[in-house]
Amino acid sequence: MKNVLVAIVLLISGSLFAQNSAADAKALLDEVSAKAKSYDNVSIDFKYVLQNTEENINQETRGDVIMEGDKYVLNILGVTRIYDGKTLYTISPEDEEVTISSENTEDENTITPSQMLTFYEDGYSYAMDIVQNVAGRKIQYVKLTPIDSNSEIQQVLLGIDIKTKHIYNLIEIGSNNTKTTLTVNSFKTNEPLSKTLFIFDETKYSDYFINRID
Repeated sequence: MKNVLVAIVLLISGSLFAQNSAADAKALLDEVSAKAKSYDNVSIDFKYVLQNTEENINQETRGDVIMEGDKYVLNILGVTRIYDGKTLYTISPEDEEVTISSENTEDENTITPSQMLTFYEDGYSYAMDIVQNVAGRKIQYVKLTPIDSNSEIQQVLLGIDIKTKHIYNLIEIGSNNTKTTLTVNSFKTNEPLSKTLFIFDETKYSDYFINRID
């Protein structure tokens, strides 16, 4: 009987801890989301690492993105992607090609740059994870698990700077055991932006092949 009572107490304690952990994680994420939405624009320089030990893949690169509402300009792997809120322009100087399409917002497994700071608001359950000290910064990790059991994402660890409430890094584990890590090197807000930054000027690419998907 004593063992049964102990087990019941542990079970209740564990359940309460899980509820508190989820509530604390949700509250922290709400703070991060509100902070991100308070800015007119955000400019991020980042490091991107893709790893899959089974496939012997270890790819590391750097990139940058400027976001203003739903609009963004993303530079990574030698390719520039411009999204003006309606149309996505993918510019590849190596291939001398521009692909024009409406952005696919139906794929829940794709996190677009404009969703980078708020993607976790829907479709995930939350739990507080470990705390790390990174160069004097206290980084609190939140573990996100997709509610959809068929998701190609197993889990996401979101590292949050406790002081600034900015995202420090994002670690995504895919169902194929691919690990993607995005680490923010610099985070700038409310920068003066050109009025034409998110406008694609086709005249600059007269020598490129223009591929219109839709």
